[in-house]
Amino acid sequence: MTTRTIALAGATGRLGQLIAAALIERNAEVRAIVRHASNPKKVEALRQLGATVVKVEFDNAGALADTCRDCTCVVSAVAGLRSVIVDAQTLLLNAAVKAGAPRFIPSDYCIDYTKLKPGNNRNLDVRREFRRRLDKSPIAATSVLSGMFTDLLTGQAPVVLFERKRILYWGNADQLMDFTTRDNTAAYTAAVAVDDVSPHFLRIAGDQISARGLASVASEITGEQFKLLRPGGLGAFNLIIKLMRLLMPAKDSLYPPWQGMQYLRDMLSGEGKLHPLDNQRYSGIRWTSVQETLREALGPSGRDNRR
Repeated sequence: MTTRTIALAGATGRLGQLIAAALIERNAEVRAIVRHASNPKKVEALRQLGATVVKVEFDNAGALADTCRDCTCVVSAVAGLRSVIVDAQTLLLNAAVKAGAPRFIPSDYCIDYTKLKPGNNRNLDVRREFRRRLDKSPIAATSVLSGMFTDLLTGQAPVVLFERKRILYWGNADQLMDFTTRDNTAAYTAAVAVDDVSPHFLRIAGDQISARGLASVASEITGEQFKLLRPGGLGAFNLIIKLMRLLMPAKDSLYPPWQGMQYLRDMLSGEGKLHPLDNQRYSGIRWTSVQETLREALGPSGRDNRR
């Protein structure tokens, strides 16, 4: 088997570290691109995994290209606003092209932004903007679209309201939504990275479940009745998002409350729905369900152990 060398940007992030581990499990050599100011503990954790750490700044075009040289794929797991997703990733893309790397995986890992109306979701708009640049480059590129990270349901995404025994949603209670754990996303991304050929987009979902389904799962796990909480339709949700954005612009914040609401709206509307799914493209990945994720968060007692 030919050993593949993968350059990985954003390697010190939570998803990036999981991708590095998954690549090493697939016997790939990982060049973890980190900034000089990166957290030393996270850098050391990458070394302990078996990755080769390369400290380089993105604006050092020559050094970045050297890092990508002889790599079979360049993977991005960077996180940020336009200055990162468009500007910094473009520097990484240019370095990959200059180095002659045959393939590139951008930092998407989200719902299907190709189906969304431009201007309605700030963080996904910048991914669309970078994708246009990517499509004009001579490199073969594959975006991994994975819905929402499942573990956000246990904290950051205010959908499962454990204390109130409610499932918060807007619109249709039966609209299916796509969820994939970070572990599954990382494992699939690693499989794509060591593949010789893959299409422009691959869509995966560890689980597909509606608000009504979430209520059923939460009730089963806790032994207590979870009910649906519908403040209104999607039109009302849109008005609230616009109002919050006016009151809390948060231009420099990656995840202000209204951004999370935009993401949830585009899931609840069905506009960002992933279809068809490519879960079966690679063998050996066991998909983790929403039920498993919630059960792990609550613990064997079925009580909220997240604090």
